[in-house]
Amino acid sequence: MTAAGDTALIALDWGTTSARAYRMRRDGALIDQRHAALGVQHVRPGEFAQALGALLGDWSALPVPRLACGMIGSRQGWIEAPYSRCPVALQALAAATVRTPEGEVAIVGGLTCVDDTGVPDVLRGEETQVAGLPDDALDAALVIQPGTHSKWTAVANHAIAGFSTYMTGELYAVLREHSILGRLLAKGLFDDAAFARGVDAGLQAPAGALPHQLFAARTLALFDALTPAGAGDYLSGLLIGHEIAHGRAWAARHASAAASTWLVGDDALCDRYARALAQAGVATLRGPADAAARGLWRLARLSGMVV
Repeated sequence: MTAAGDTALIALDWGTTSARAYRMRRDGALIDQRHAALGVQHVRPGEFAQALGALLGDWSALPVPRLACGMIGSRQGWIEAPYSRCPVALQALAAATVRTPEGEVAIVGGLTCVDDTGVPDVLRGEETQVAGLPDDALDAALVIQPGTHSKWTAVANHAIAGFSTYMTGELYAVLREHSILGRLLAKGLFDDAAFARGVDAGLQAPAGALPHQLFAARTLALFDALTPAGAGDYLSGLLIGHEIAHGRAWAARHASAAASTWLVGDDALCDRYARALAQAGVATLRGPADAAARGLWRLARLSGMVV
């Protein structure tokens, strides 16, 4: 059995495909973690309590608070935790949790904002990773979270001022798997030169050029200017370059000029973004690997769940 004495919080990062639980001390130190393929798309409605029990195992008996973030609080999850409108102070985010019907867990709500044309944007889960950055970073930061739907988030004075979403990862996957481009692409060792060429093309592209530029991933490989593996890295670089070009323009309008740029997320993806951002002249810092757990602990402290 797990000893309860050193445990102050069970933090849960519960997403679409998987769920991760962290056992944490009162000082925020991570004691242990568990992982299971119990994301919301794998759990039937009405069976989330059983899924939680399967994930926690003997931790279920620990008499400590539980705080969750991610898609578990979506309309498809256990219970919907409403979106808060940016700007949102972390203190307010911590106070806006929603409890499951039987009180099994408190869930952090998502965030929403509107872009410069009035179109709504949303995030759910990434706000907790942002809260997991070092304390001084939260004074002024631009946080980039690469992934299926990359997020660029402006932070000022321990508040999330706004964010912008880019479907870069999903677009790359769709093009690789379901377009003619994928027929010439192959997996292989990372081709730094091909990736850099794609990044440069994306960074320098005029408005509206992407549909034309995408075809270059095929023609450059067709005429042996890129290897099949290199063509995949070129495509990746091209899409990331376009994201960075737009993201930097967005950040110039919405993030503090004094903000440091942080990368948070999967190591391999963050490495690619760090290369591309360096090519654009942007220095980056790397957020902690356990940013979600750290963020949940910070929000638990702010809400009074952990004292």
